Amino acid sequence: MWVQDYQLQLVPSMLRRARPDLRIGFFNHIPFPPPEIFAQLPWRQAIIEGLLGADLVGFQRPSDAANFMRSARRFIGASVKQQQVHVKGADGQITHIARAQAFPISIAVDQISELAERPDIIERSRQIRQDLGNPKTILLGVDRLDYTKGIPHRLKAFEELLKEGRLTVEDATLIQVASPSRERVRQYRLLREEIEGTVGHINGSFDTMQNTAVRYLHHSYPVEEMVALYLAADVMLVTALRDGMNLVAKEYVTARTNNTGALVLSEFTGAADQLKQALLMNPHDIDGLKNTIMRAVNLPPNESRRRMKSMRKQILDHDVDHWSAEFLSALAETVVRDDS
Repeated sequence: MWVQDYQLQLVPSMLRRARPDLRIGFFNHIPFPPPEIFAQLPWRQAIIEGLLGADLVGFQRPSDAANFMRSARRFIGASVKQQQVHVKGADGQITHIARAQAFPISIAVDQISELAERPDIIERSRQIRQDLGNPKTILLGVDRLDYTKGIPHRLKAFEELLKEGRLTVEDATLIQVASPSRERVRQYRLLREEIEGTVGHINGSFDTMQNTAVRYLHHSYPVEEMVALYLAADVMLVTALRDGMNLVAKEYVTARTNNTGALVLSEFTGAADQLKQALLMNPHDIDGLKNTIMRAVNLPPNESRRRMKSMRKQILDHDVDHWSAEFLSALAETVVRDDS
């Protein structure tokens, strides 16, 4: 059994009690906090015990696996050695060994690559640029409308660059795709209002009759349209404040089959561990973010090709099939080792 994501963190121990004969794997798609933060959670012990019902607990980053092991040791007194916990039953006997390990998730690269080379999608990307007035630089942000994605930070940096004249509305346009998310939750409604208000202020201050500073799209789009946007964009902005991985960054890089473009990537994403040739930055540092955006806008073609080629190779070699096969292989090895 392979259990997926944080909503089901109690399930592995339930499965263990009901079916101790099962091979149980769990994968956590979001970051696992350090013990100092996890300590505040009223259900910390139940969550740790729930996860330890699995033979293998997978995380996006090695730091997440380490945080989990530290919390297991601190809050339930688990005996941790080399990423392993000897889990005991109610009688005090060891029932199994739970192992924590990083398995960075990826994307279906074949689908994105094939779409990026389809003539109709290439033509659609040209149409997008034309509809925007053929600006010199198109910057793109694609996110769920979520407070972890750093959209206000991105908009603030872009607005300040326009104010300072380092970018002009005639030469640069930001497309912000914000997919609806948890709209019945008050905090998310307030975030949407904040972002839409900021976009309106920026456009009211800098738009001309011919040019729009920010094209804001509060929709979800089919993958074909997303790939066209990736092809149209010169710079991809991923400014997440915290993200388990961020697959949009990988999709953008995969779509750039001609090795052009630039990826501005938050160091607080799991993708930053793998895409080391991206232009990494701290989204909390607005001045640093602005400088990184300008570096991406002015990146020399040779450097752009070198960076993109390196990132594409990493993603093509580690696609979603590689991720799932690696996890299931590790789960099988864990069971074999534990049974011996």
